[in-house]
Amino acid sequence: MKVKDLEFKKLITAERIEKKIASLGHQIEKDYQDKVPLFLPVLNGSFMFAADLMKVITIPCRISFVKISSYAGTVSTGQLKTLIGHDESLFGLDVVIIEDIVDTGLTLQKIMDELKGLGARSVETVALLRKSPAREKNIEVKYVGFELEDEFVLGYGLDYDGLGRNLKDIYRKV
Repeated sequence: MKVKDLEFKKLITAERIEKKIASLGHQIEKDYQDKVPLFLPVLNGSFMFAADLMKVITIPCRISFVKISSYAGTVSTGQLKTLIGHDESLFGLDVVIIEDIVDTGLTLQKIMDELKGLGARSVETVALLRKSPAREKNIEVKYVGFELEDEFVLGYGLDYDGLGRNLKDIYRKV
């Protein structure tokens, strides 16, 4: 499949994604059965993952959104821009960050530090994908769907210059 100037090959099917999300959702429900977590998806990439995960979660919970980015094209710029932030008090809350992908871990570490600084009781992360650089830096991600090497992927919310988010499968750059 071609998107703009790059070729992509299917990496993870929609069926595998669905099964993994069900498994992640059940584990989160078990861990938070006596709590009312606040789920905090990081936009834009996590919108499909967050929506499907929330369909699995049946315990009482809340959801809000943040938008932080560090990408330009296919490369992480290393510079974060907070575009839309969470504006409610997080003091004493159990927060679960929903990430589409943990690449370098820079974005996630910034969000986790900010939430802890705002008095959240606990901060955990669920990520559909985690790349090897984040594993090497020991970035804390409690719930991980799929482990990847350091490769560029798109589909299922992930994009290449705004394109490909609507694909139901995940593709890797050839």
